[in-house]
Amino acid sequence: MGTVHARSLEPLPASGPDFGALGEEAEFVEVEPEAKQEVLENKDVVVQHVHFDGLGRTKDDIIMYEIGDVFKAKNLIEVLGLKLPNLLGRAEKVTFQFSYGTKETSYGLSFFKPQPGHFERNFSVNLYKVTGQFPWSSLRETDRGVSAEYSFPIWRTSHTVKWEGVWRELGCLSRTASFAVRQESGHSLKSSLSHAMVIDSRNSSILPRRGALLKVNQELAGYTGGDVSFIKEDFELQLNKQLLLDTVFSASLWGGMLVPIGDKPSSIADRFYLGGPTSVRGFSMHSVGPQSEGDYLGGEAYWAGGLHLYTPLPFRPGQGGFGELFRTHFFLNAGNLCNLNYGEGPRAHIRKLAECIRWSYGAGIVLRLGNIARLELNYCVPMGVQSGDRICDGVQFGAGIRFL
Repeated sequence: MGTVHARSLEPLPASGPDFGALGEEAEFVEVEPEAKQEVLENKDVVVQHVHFDGLGRTKDDIIMYEIGDVFKAKNLIEVLGLKLPNLLGRAEKVTFQFSYGTKETSYGLSFFKPQPGHFERNFSVNLYKVTGQFPWSSLRETDRGVSAEYSFPIWRTSHTVKWEGVWRELGCLSRTASFAVRQESGHSLKSSLSHAMVIDSRNSSILPRRGALLKVNQELAGYTGGDVSFIKEDFELQLNKQLLLDTVFSASLWGGMLVPIGDKPSSIADRFYLGGPTSVRGFSMHSVGPQSEGDYLGGEAYWAGGLHLYTPLPFRPGQGGFGELFRTHFFLNAGNLCNLNYGEGPRAHIRKLAECIRWSYGAGIVLRLGNIARLELNYCVPMGVQSGDRICDGVQFGAGIRFL
């Protein structure tokens, strides 16, 4: 479904750069195409002997936990297990990631430590540097940071508690950058504590057919040091229902609020952004809401929602094979982004968020790339356009891992 980035750093995750397990998209556990998995699941196997290499420094308890179910396997899928480089002999791992592009360069070093026998409980430490360019704001940002987080389940929910310290350097991307962006240029140090809760019953992270998702994030910056202070809350709700004739109805709702602490205003790097093929379709990327001289500054409060209907391709070409990766897509999106006067009270906030609603509708084609990402090609009709908004009236292409 969709995403509204809680900072100017698109392509960074909304919760900050993570290098341990693909950031907040670590719930993607299916990486093989479903057709291939079905073939493997239909092949009976008998496990009589298993040979392991490199057990010199691996402790017995971790091995017994990992291979206990292998001898009970009934098909090949159940035999394929998990490969973890053992740094200290108990499934610890160290990962280094590097990427280079014309608009973003990043590298990071992470250490991951699971609890033996309970891999859903784990601790990780990350060191990173990320540089990105964001033309919708005429902004360049470089983040150098360190983070430590602990993930654990409680009943049907999964939680992550995180501390992050990041030195941020903001600069202008061009000489024509607005004065408002130039004022934001410079260095800042953010130290924050955050908590994320996830409930996910979907059958797939990309184009789910059934199930629901709830994500709630809280972040408190300033109380552990740094010169940036705020409270930020945001959530994501998604519901999916399979109907007749292999048709799927999906609904989603997103929202968030950023409240600065003290007299210092919020930073352009911490605000929310809206618009684009992954959020309110029919509008250009992050080109909705407050702006100055053509540069979009983000907002301290937003909401966005979407209704979707996914159907098979007409006449179902390639049924049972490549054609199953495609879906016809009908959608209705709406949302708003603004700044609030927090002294006015909740009713005034709701009234302002209900004013000048941007919305759009249209149809197109969706391609599922395994369970990792998806591509969209839609014909969009933007509505509720306000002065300063940039629109994409007609065909719009989008690619990503999270869509509204």
